[in-house]
Amino acid sequence: MARDKKQHLIETALQLFNKHGYHATGIDTIMTVSGVSKTTLYKYFRSKEILILAVLEYRHQSLVELFEATIQASREAYPQADESYHLHAFFDALQAWFKDDNFFGCNFINASAEFADKEHPVHKYACQHKHWLRNCLKTLLHDGLLAEQVMLLVDGAIVTAQVQNAPQAAETARQLACRLCELPAQQASTA
Repeated sequence: MARDKKQHLIETALQLFNKHGYHATGIDTIMTVSGVSKTTLYKYFRSKEILILAVLEYRHQSLVELFEATIQASREAYPQADESYHLHAFFDALQAWFKDDNFFGCNFINASAEFADKEHPVHKYACQHKHWLRNCLKTLLHDGLLAEQVMLLVDGAIVTAQVQNAPQAAETARQLACRLCELPAQQASTA
């Protein structure tokens, strides 16, 4: 039961942060919407910052699961393919995320913008998430510079999907990444 209340708080805060931002969403709003008392909230999260970090950790884990499962499905479907071929699966996952009803842009881009001090724990966590994505690309491409270049396409697609309500930005980024990586632009659609 305790775990359920803690998880409920994280999920409620995530929805509110997505819709209104981290700074604009107050603790009172989180308590009201979640139906949890101040005592219960502070039992699990001693501060709003700790709650934000828990939300980002939860969001990171859900994205890791999405990307890893999609890439693994591609590896199983195409076991003889070169690892770079599975870049298509990376973009399948990106597109699935963009098409989700709960897509409000990147929690980590938004958090790093609201917590601009590079030494702030929230900003640092957002940076760690982006490092994870970049490392995922590096594993697929076996090339750090190429991973950096594709990561720029990924972040651009995320912002485009959010600002312009354009989930097709993932496909556009895929096509550009395939050109950059000299891969066939055909979609391996494993999603």
